[in-house]
Amino acid sequence: MDRVSASRGGDAHDLLPWAVVAVVGTGLLLFTVAWSGGTLGAGLAGDGWAAPPFALSTVTRLVDGGPRALWPGTPPAAVYGGMLGLLVLVTVPVALVVRLLVDRSARPKGLAGRRELAGLCPKGVEARARELRPALEGRDRVHPDETGNLLGDLEPKGPELRSSYEDVELDLMAPRAGKSTGIAVPRVLRAQGAVLLTSNKADVYAVTRAERAKAGAVWTFDPQGIAHTPRAMWWNILGECHTIEGARRMAGHFVASVNDDSAKKDFWISAAQNTLTALFLAAARSRSPLTDLLRWLADPADRTPVDLLREVGLTAMAEQLQGTVRGAVETRDGIYETARQTVSCLLDPEILAWVTPDPDLPEFRPDLHVLGHDTLYLLSKDGGGSAAGVIAGLADATMRAGVVAAERMGGRLDPPLTAVLDEAANVCRIADLPDLYSHFGSRGINVVTLLQSYRQGARVWGEVGMDALWSAATVKLLGAGLDDADFVQKISTLVGQHDVRTPSVSRSKDGTSRSYSYRQEAVLPPDRIRALPKGTALLLATGVRPALIRLRPWYKEPGAGAIAAAAKAETAAITRRAAGRAAPGVDLGKPEPGLDTAPA
Repeated sequence: MDRVSASRGGDAHDLLPWAVVAVVGTGLLLFTVAWSGGTLGAGLAGDGWAAPPFALSTVTRLVDGGPRALWPGTPPAAVYGGMLGLLVLVTVPVALVVRLLVDRSARPKGLAGRRELAGLCPKGVEARARELRPALEGRDRVHPDETGNLLGDLEPKGPELRSSYEDVELDLMAPRAGKSTGIAVPRVLRAQGAVLLTSNKADVYAVTRAERAKAGAVWTFDPQGIAHTPRAMWWNILGECHTIEGARRMAGHFVASVNDDSAKKDFWISAAQNTLTALFLAAARSRSPLTDLLRWLADPADRTPVDLLREVGLTAMAEQLQGTVRGAVETRDGIYETARQTVSCLLDPEILAWVTPDPDLPEFRPDLHVLGHDTLYLLSKDGGGSAAGVIAGLADATMRAGVVAAERMGGRLDPPLTAVLDEAANVCRIADLPDLYSHFGSRGINVVTLLQSYRQGARVWGEVGMDALWSAATVKLLGAGLDDADFVQKISTLVGQHDVRTPSVSRSKDGTSRSYSYRQEAVLPPDRIRALPKGTALLLATGVRPALIRLRPWYKEPGAGAIAAAAKAETAAITRRAAGRAAPGVDLGKPEPGLDTAPA
C-alpha cells in the first residue's frame, strides 16, 4: 500500500512542473491576446496605436479598472471587439490543427491513408478511367460515376474512394450489414451501361427499377414470383446450347444448383451432367422444344435424342449417350434420376414458360442487352424447387455475351457492363466463376459478388475455388458480422502489425529517467474485425495497404427522396400484385399498364 501511495505521489511530483508551465503559459497567452486585441481595437476606433506597457502592472490595472484604465479614450465595445476578433484569429488555426491531429489519431495506425490510396481517390481514378474508356477522350469534365465504382469514404473524413472499371469485387458481409443499401443499390443506380442483378429478394428491385427505367428498358426475369411481376419476356435457354461447350455449361448450371461443392462431384453428378449435355445439344440442334427434353429424361429408353445427334453429325456424343442408355438398368436409372432432379424446376409450368418461346412477348437477347443501357433483374428463391439453375444460366449467358462484345470492340466494353451477383451462393452458382473473374475485369465487365461469409462461398465452389475467387478479386470489402474465427484471424494477419511504443520510468536517488521500448501489435485484432460497425468495411485492394472505409447508403445521397418515393410506390405495387395472385379468378397472364414492359 505504501509503495502504491509512493508511486502515485512520485507521479504527481513529476507532473507538477508541467502543470505550473501550463498555467503560466495559458495566462501569458490570454494576456497577450487581451493586450494586442485591445490595442488593435483602439487603433481601429481612431484613438491611436499607443499600447500600454507589456508588464504585470498592466494586468492589475486591467482587472481593477477595466479597458478605460488602459485605453481611456476608446469605447469599451471597440476594445472588447478587438480582443474577440484577435482571439478568433488565433483560435481557428489552432482548432484546425488540433482537429487534424485528432483525425489522424482516430485512424488505426498501420492502415492506408490518403497518400497510399491515391489511385482510388478522385484524381487517380479519373486518370485511370480516361485510359480505359475511349468515350471520355477529349472531354474536359466527367461525372464521378463515369470514372469508376463508388466504394465509400475513407475513414474518418474522406475522401471518397472508387474502384476502376478493370476491377472485380468480392464483398463478404453478414445479413443486414449494408450489402443491399450500401453496395447493391448504389452500384445499380450509378451504373453507366447495361446492368445485371441477381437476388432472392425484391428490395433492390423495388428501389432501383424506376430509376433504371429512365436509362433504358427494364427486363424482369421473375419465374417464382419474388416481385410478383407478370411475365413480360422470355429467354431461349436452348439458344445457348448449340455448341458442346454451351450445352455443357448449361448442364453445369443445373448440376451446380443442387451440388453444394463443385469440387466434390461424385459419379452420379458427373454422369448426370454428361447426359444433360447430350440432351441439351440434341434439343438445340434439332430445334425441339424444351418439353421434348423433359420427355426424354422421363423415358431413358427413348432413342430419339441419340438419333437426333447422329443426324447432325455428333456421332461421338450420340455413342456416349447410347452407352449410358444401354448400360446396367440400375446405373442408367440412377444417372437419369439424378439428371431429373437437377432440372426439376422445369417441371413447374410457370418456370418453364419463362424459357419457352412466346410469339406475343419480346425475347430477351443477351448479345443485344450488353450493348445498351438496359437492366436485367434475375430473381429466384433459394432452397428446394428454386430456379437457381435457370438464373445462373441466364447470368452466365449475359456475361459471356459481354465478353464477345468486348472482343469486337477491341478488348473492352465501353460503357462497362455492371453485374451485381447478390446472393450468388444461393441463386447464381456459376461453377467456374472463380476462373472467369479476372477475365471479366479485363473485358470491362464489372462483377461484384456478394456473400454472407467466406465459408458460404467455400460450400459452393470448394476451398480451392473460393481461394481462387478471393485471389482473383482485385477489390475486397469485408463488412460487419464476420464470425468465422479462422477467416477473421487470417484477415488480421493480412492487415499486418505495427510498432507500439511503451514508456517505462525508473527512479533513483539521482533522479527520474524515462526510456521507451517497442513491440509488435496487430493493426486490427480479430475481435475488432468481427466488431466492425454496421455501415463500415475493411477495404483490401491490390497493391495497397488495407484501409477502413464508410459505406454510402443510397438513402443518404442527394436525390434519395425521389428514389424513396418511387421505391414506396413500387413496393405497394408488388403488394397489390401479390394479393391479386392469391385471389382466385385474376388473370395475370399479361403485364398490367405501367409495369415492366421491354421493347421488342
